[in-house]
Amino acid sequence: MPDDRVRLFTALWPDAAVRARLAAESDAWRWPPRARRVAAAKMHLTLHFIGAFARDRVDALAAALATVEPAPGSALRATRREVWRGGIAVLLFAEDAALAALHAALGAVVAGFGVALDPRPFSPHVTFARGARGAAPPLLPPELAWQARGFALVESAAGGDYRVLRAFGGVAADPARCEEAR
Repeated sequence: MPDDRVRLFTALWPDAAVRARLAAESDAWRWPPRARRVAAAKMHLTLHFIGAFARDRVDALAAALATVEPAPGSALRATRREVWRGGIAVLLFAEDAALAALHAALGAVVAGFGVALDPRPFSPHVTFARGARGAAPPLLPPELAWQARGFALVESAAGGDYRVLRAFGGVAADPARCEEAR
């Protein structure tokens, strides 16, 4: 990607306690040898994939995102595990009214910057692995709840690193941990 562009997305970024529970959930799966698991420090719930974006417009985008009221106390509840077409293993969450409102508000902001929104219905999930066809999730239903307090603007940098560029609404993300975990 040219130096004047960055790859961006907005996400719910878990705190350390939720990240540890997500990692334990991922560890409970039986993974095929070819599965490429997501490191715990990189686990998140994508709200909107923005894609390639002009670096000189990131501050304006961040300022616009700052006008969105974070979903205070959005209570996310894990509902099921699936391996999607293409071998993407995920933990799915129920969509509550606060999460739906946050998703819609962020979508309006990013669309205002000329970003084409994903036409598929929003499916709140955390990705655990790629190349995971044949993975076996635990038999018991997931028992994971997450009290989301805000969202983040994240750069997907070279080498698969994630950098939290801006956190909104009390999200406490440690960007260094994201870059170290591959």
